[in-house]
Amino acid sequence: MDLATGAMDLATGAMGSLLPKLVELLADEYKLPKSVKEGVRSLEKEMKSMHAALRKVAEVPRGQLDEQVRLWAADVRELSFDMEDVVDKFLVRADDVSEPSTNTNKLKLLIEKMANFFPKLKTRHQIADAIKDINKQVQEVANRRGRYTVDNIVARIAPTTTIDPRLKALYTEVTKLLGIDGKRDQELMNFLSEGDSMSNKKLKIVSVVGFGGLGKTTLVKTVYEKFKRDFDCRAFVPVGRNADAKKVFMDILRDLGMHGSHLTELDERQLIDKLRERLENKRYLIVIGDIWDEKLWEIINLAFSKSNNFGSRLITTTRIVSVSKVCCSSTGHSIYQMKPLSDDDSKTLFHKRIFSQESGCPLEFEEVSTDILKKCGGVPLAIITIASLLASDQQVKPKDEWRVLLESIGRGLTKDSSVEEMLRILSFSYYDLPSHLRTCLLYLSMFPEDYMIKKDRVIWMWIAESFVQCEKAEVSLFEIGETYFNELVNRNMIQPIYDDDDGTVYACGVHDMVLDLILSLSREDNFVTVLNGTGDSMSSQSNIRRMSLQNVRKEEGCQATPLESVSTLQVRSIATFEPAIGLMPSFSSFVVLRVLDLNECYIGEHNHLNLGNLGSLLHLRYLGLARTGISKVPEEVGKLQFLHVLDLSENQRIKELPSAVIKLRRLMCLLIDSRYKRLLDGLGNLTSMEVLRDITGDSISTVKELGNMKRLRMLGIWFDKLSLELEEAFVESIGKLSNIQSLEISCGYPPMESIDILGERWVPPGSLREFVAINIKFSTLPAWIRRNPSHLSKLSKLMIFVDRVGQECVEILGRLPALRTLVLGSFCQSGPLPVVAGGFPCLTSFEWGYQSPCEIVFQAGAMPKAERVVLFTGVRVTNEEAAGDLGMGNLPSLWYVLVRLHRKGVAVGQAKQAKAALENALRAHPNSPTFDILFLPYIPADAHDDDVYLSDDESGDSE
Repeated sequence: MDLATGAMDLATGAMGSLLPKLVELLADEYKLPKSVKEGVRSLEKEMKSMHAALRKVAEVPRGQLDEQVRLWAADVRELSFDMEDVVDKFLVRADDVSEPSTNTNKLKLLIEKMANFFPKLKTRHQIADAIKDINKQVQEVANRRGRYTVDNIVARIAPTTTIDPRLKALYTEVTKLLGIDGKRDQELMNFLSEGDSMSNKKLKIVSVVGFGGLGKTTLVKTVYEKFKRDFDCRAFVPVGRNADAKKVFMDILRDLGMHGSHLTELDERQLIDKLRERLENKRYLIVIGDIWDEKLWEIINLAFSKSNNFGSRLITTTRIVSVSKVCCSSTGHSIYQMKPLSDDDSKTLFHKRIFSQESGCPLEFEEVSTDILKKCGGVPLAIITIASLLASDQQVKPKDEWRVLLESIGRGLTKDSSVEEMLRILSFSYYDLPSHLRTCLLYLSMFPEDYMIKKDRVIWMWIAESFVQCEKAEVSLFEIGETYFNELVNRNMIQPIYDDDDGTVYACGVHDMVLDLILSLSREDNFVTVLNGTGDSMSSQSNIRRMSLQNVRKEEGCQATPLESVSTLQVRSIATFEPAIGLMPSFSSFVVLRVLDLNECYIGEHNHLNLGNLGSLLHLRYLGLARTGISKVPEEVGKLQFLHVLDLSENQRIKELPSAVIKLRRLMCLLIDSRYKRLLDGLGNLTSMEVLRDITGDSISTVKELGNMKRLRMLGIWFDKLSLELEEAFVESIGKLSNIQSLEISCGYPPMESIDILGERWVPPGSLREFVAINIKFSTLPAWIRRNPSHLSKLSKLMIFVDRVGQECVEILGRLPALRTLVLGSFCQSGPLPVVAGGFPCLTSFEWGYQSPCEIVFQAGAMPKAERVVLFTGVRVTNEEAAGDLGMGNLPSLWYVLVRLHRKGVAVGQAKQAKAALENALRAHPNSPTFDILFLPYIPADAHDDDVYLSDDESGDSE
């Protein structure tokens, strides 16, 4: 029996998942007497009614609910959780073949267990009486409901969606409006450059201050990215509330390139010394964001020597004026006060989020939009949030709904009520979400402030908690969860984090103000409990369902030993974040745990965390042990028969998986490290598998068993040595994977392996989205691309190496309709290759070149959306083609360029001239893209202009 039937959400508690379990258990599988079946039907009917009532209650904002209705709904939700816990405990044992018993005995055991939650149950021996008494308990709760009324509001279900393509441009627009192209940018840069004369190179501190939502971090991050190249070393570290100075120092050192577990063993004084040593005689740029505590800054400031005379810069951000004054208490430092957007800039930002750039704001909306903007007070977060609410599902809401919203918003963001009014504005967007999205959003309160939340990680956690609903068996739960994630991005409830290389969203952040809101709501609804080891955080904690352990500060007397006073009996999810791992209770103390997330916590030195006890967590669906420093996976994981996700990635010390892993028949995602020396025979038994990365294809049997995983969507595989027999077996297996969306293949070290069988025999399904081949080459462009590029209608990322690239190859690749990222390597090419108009209509990231410098020119109309271009080209090409800029002036969306100039056979003076010409052309580009032009090999400092490089003795990049 599968425990993952139905769905759980904030509005209805466990009711949605409990009902199907009761019906299946009592009505079908156990063939109960007629009288008992009638009792079950009555119970089911009443609970369905309560389920519907809870959904109606959920549509009304908390502030508008009658207090008795709110308490009734809370009681019903808690009752549903308790009932489901009892049922699940029984079902887990029923599923265990090691505990055989008759159906009758199983049912009696269930009734006895449920009796603990129903004190008025008179007898535990008669099934009919048990059902009757359960019905009585439910009826009492139902009668209480009858005394209250709630408006009949129908919940809206969000359609399947992708991330709104306008959002990335919107964030760029926010950046511009915040000042990077205007007055604010100049003001901030003036502060940073003051005292930067040749005679005065002292360390300068600039503190940016303003209330939440004004865009402090956005502005500072943009300035940081634009000017970090001018410094020897740099770091960007968020701090947040309840910060630990030791963690801040470790984060700075990691950003400066120092890694390793040894940092955790150092105390504050040692970390300060290490940081001072790292920064000695360096010109550095360091941003320390969102500081709340004056005393914390005084400790942090000890790490930065006042004798640094290299023009270094420290930037801090804070909401608190007194903190900014402490940061800049010495002479020569500056405070930059953030101000709201002007009326014109507010209008520009608001209209671009709602209306298309071409049409602008229709006349009928101008008056009401002006009134709404007055209440937003020039605060970017408020403007974007309200705009997203009015343009949800990528459609503009009717004018009358604008008016309703306008009347609902309070008096506006004045100086005296900015925070309260911001939360009020955010709450409108929150209550506009469908119930299942509210549940998923509140779950993000499990993560600390300023935490980068990986998309895949949180979606799997939602699935493990049964938040993701799926009515069709053939649809992947993960893909439905991805739709939920995208909708939260589109509604601006979470902030997308884009991959610099391919522009895809791989993670998200939660704005501080949104986090304040969801933390408050989570506390009120007993949804998530955040513990940090202080007495205040652990007082009055009962019935904890989800627990987040974070931010232990020893200097404030926080507990750093395992929690003992907090009950873990009803905890369904627990996530732990360094340095709070010491608070983690023993695994054996959990009874109904579904999610255990210890990712990035070093657990080796905590003796109470015995991995062997994981086998007692029979309800577990998600086990996150990535980057925990473990060296062995216990055999006991084989007992976790309901496990969906096992994340063991970035644990290089693990040499093999236990044989018990092949017993996990419900496992959907296995993330391991390709350094594992051995994979198990029987891997093909894991037929529920959807994501498998990154395994070693070191045996024929392993490769053949991949063909049994019919549901596989993502596969990452590494070959130490690719033989003909192994390649044939691999091609045969992946040919059976009709659902594959992402395939990443890599081989051992150079020279490159040839894989032409894959290129000629494989016929990928239309679902393929990503194909990445690392250290593997094809003699020609694969036949599955040549034959019909339009068949690959979803292929958005392609990384491929081909012996020879010609004009036909480029034209075929240009016809891939959805291609966004292309990394193309070649060993030689047949003459200069123009990229013609109409090619690559969706491409945003383009890389070309490997061992042989490419000769490429972009013609007008080619790659209209290309934002990032990386090339390995020759000096001769830049001198002869397209006036020295390779036609990059024809790329209207360009924002980043990296060119490696190969100078073999060219005089040093000529190479320098070519570089200068390319730099001048890029500076003249209307987008002012960021660029790096490097020589390969580098030019020695003592080289003369007439020197010519002819051999391969020199290597490396210059400057």
